[in-house]
Amino acid sequence: MIDLRYVKKLVEMLDESTVDSIEISTEKGMKIRISKTPQQRGGVSVAQPMAMPVAAVPQPVVSAPAAPSAESVAAARADEARANYLEVKSPMVGTYYSSPEPGAKQYVAVGERITKGQTLCIIEAMKIMNEIESEFDGVVREILVDNAQPVEYGQVLFRIDPNA
Repeated sequence: MIDLRYVKKLVEMLDESTVDSIEISTEKGMKIRISKTPQQRGGVSVAQPMAMPVAAVPQPVVSAPAAPSAESVAAARADEARANYLEVKSPMVGTYYSSPEPGAKQYVAVGERITKGQTLCIIEAMKIMNEIESEFDGVVREILVDNAQPVEYGQVLFRIDPNA
């Protein structure tokens, strides 16, 4: 069996060249002859059709869009608001702590207003406690890490709304 992509490529190459025809034989006795002009038989031009199988291409099913639900509208609005949030990312690999010591009050909570330079959390790396400070003013909208959870470099820890 001859690969149809191969035949198609041969036809394209023939169209782009000055060669009039090409004939290829395989080791299994199969022959392909591709010609720009029809063959001549007894002075009469006879066009020889080439049968090529056509693969069925699945067509996408298009349906009418459903009316948006109240939940999807609310989710879209939340995504729009989230796009305006500023993210505080971990500057290192380590363990996230939300308070200065076990049992103490958290540095920040969701909905709390923060100021630039305020400590948001601690990340312990190699037995060193590194305080992570806010780089901007705003309201904490999301805390994306649980206490004592390992964090990666560049992982988003907080989302802050600077417009609130």
